[in-house]
Amino acid sequence: MKKTLKGSRKVRVIPGFGLTMGITVTMLSTLIIIPLASVLLYSLRLSPKEFFELISEPNVVSAFATSIFCALIAAFINSVFGLMLAWVLVRYDFFGKRILDGLIELPFALPTAVAGITLSKMYSNTGFPGGFLSGIGLDVSYTHIGIVVALVFVGIPFTVRSVQPVLETLDSQYEEAAYILGASRRRTFFKVVFPELFPSLLTGFSLALARGIGEYGSVIYISGNSAKNGTQVVSYVIMQKLERLDYSSATAIALVMLIISFVLMFAINIIQIRRSRRVNAV
Repeated sequence: MKKTLKGSRKVRVIPGFGLTMGITVTMLSTLIIIPLASVLLYSLRLSPKEFFELISEPNVVSAFATSIFCALIAAFINSVFGLMLAWVLVRYDFFGKRILDGLIELPFALPTAVAGITLSKMYSNTGFPGGFLSGIGLDVSYTHIGIVVALVFVGIPFTVRSVQPVLETLDSQYEEAAYILGASRRRTFFKVVFPELFPSLLTGFSLALARGIGEYGSVIYISGNSAKNGTQVVSYVIMQKLERLDYSSATAIALVMLIISFVLMFAINIIQIRRSRRVNAV
């Protein structure tokens, strides 16, 4: 039987709450809070009329529509194929599994500009499979389809890495019980497995969507950046404004993107909190 001594204190791995908390707040303020606050303060210099005039310019509205629409399509695609990839990596053993699992992280490690150049060359009329697709009347590079392809590439790891840990910890006894009770594989998946995966899948979807809306490097080459064809993305329009020294417009657009990002992150946190409460309740 263990004896406890009076006056004994818990041993902490990282000593000094005040010091570590101070370093954390300093780093957080320097890298995140102050830059975001500067965007907000600069935007407040604009009157509401000026602000709405800047963000309601035709090319800005078109860029927002293109970025959000393409990011939504890419996030849906990533949700479907990311779930499939996670399922294969968790439920099956095969040769090259570790290599495939490592390749999922490639979009994180590869510079997005390199990915954009490679994808634009592959899907151009002279590349493969772009040449074949162009031959059947489906142009990819310099179209909205090309933007979606680039966003799928950079967003797929978010879905896979969100779903994979949940699948690994999912108890197979529930599936076996469903089979014993006569449920088909399809019914078992949608009634037993999918409800458990849905919060993590929704988290991966939100992360991929947020990344896609603000993506720049991977889409800048494959999109074509044509205002006439509506292939300009929001990040490219911000760069245009900065190159023209139009800081007011750039800041106004950045503030809208900041609000969108905060809304998405808030939704992700709500999902995670509800998920943790459900797990603790069980």
